[in-house]
Amino acid sequence: MQNASFFLKYKLQHVFFWVLVLGLWFYLRYQDYTTRSIAIQITLLKVADLAAMVYITNYLLIPRLLYKKKYAFFIFLFILMILASSLLKIYAGGAITGHPVSLGWSNDLKLKIYENVISDFFLVAAGAAFQLVFDYLQMQQRMVEVAREKAETELNFLKSQMNPHFLFNSLNAVYFLINKDNAEARAALHKFSEMLRYQLYEANDDKIPIEKELMYLKDYVDLQQLRKDEKYSVQFNYSADIKGFRIEPLLLIPFVENAFKHISHNSDKTNFIKLDIGRNNGTLLFTIENSKEREKATVQKQGGIGLTNVRRRLELLYPGKHELSIAETDQLFSVTLKLQTS
Repeated sequence: MQNASFFLKYKLQHVFFWVLVLGLWFYLRYQDYTTRSIAIQITLLKVADLAAMVYITNYLLIPRLLYKKKYAFFIFLFILMILASSLLKIYAGGAITGHPVSLGWSNDLKLKIYENVISDFFLVAAGAAFQLVFDYLQMQQRMVEVAREKAETELNFLKSQMNPHFLFNSLNAVYFLINKDNAEARAALHKFSEMLRYQLYEANDDKIPIEKELMYLKDYVDLQQLRKDEKYSVQFNYSADIKGFRIEPLLLIPFVENAFKHISHNSDKTNFIKLDIGRNNGTLLFTIENSKEREKATVQKQGGIGLTNVRRRLELLYPGKHELSIAETDQLFSVTLKLQTS
């Protein structure tokens, strides 16, 4: 509801701005035309044309070309758009006023091109400059928020962190106390030790290799499976080509924890968790679904703080580079995450 309110307010600001431009333009230029009807049509034509070029530049050319360092292509398309739009506007204006424009290079045509091409160039460029400043300020704000959240996370981590050497020494002591015949208990303790080592020493980096994150997820799933009996089915599938790139550490584990926390406990049918991770054209595709009991409804309850936190991290760290969808039915809860990794 809050996002919808912001979106509506943002769009209303755009509408108010262009209505203001339309009124001001008409007030300053209506006397140049023989009738008010023609003045209104010409003003609508010019303002609509200008608005279209501003939005094409700000929401298409800048993010897809300028921000991707395709400078020559950006300049070429920008100039081509100005020229094509200006010429179309000149001929449309001639049709409205009843004075069609000929292709001859007359003084009148030169004046029209000067008034349209030059003015459009600077007006659209001004709109692009405003968008660049706006994007820069948003990026700075996002960086401040990321830095603040990282500092808060590190502070909370330090508050709860035990002495690592003491902890690992204790785990090693417990490991050797376990009877050698109890291979399952030893393997479980070893996995727990590796997970703890990953959290303490490796997850502090800004980004880590995907292979390490996958190994952490696998160790977590293996440990959780020890607590389940034959009525629980856990599948973890990932393709061999998931390697060679880095992601934010501990980004995926909240989804897996959530699935195990809220899995159903039916006695008459199988309870399941299915986790799939793949990669296609530089996009990581993460999907996980778990069975749930009918009475445990609402995405909000099942999601809890963990999913709220990871949703916020995705917004800050992968703006415009991720798609997160969460769906729920009476008996199924599923999460799909698409993440651009290149």
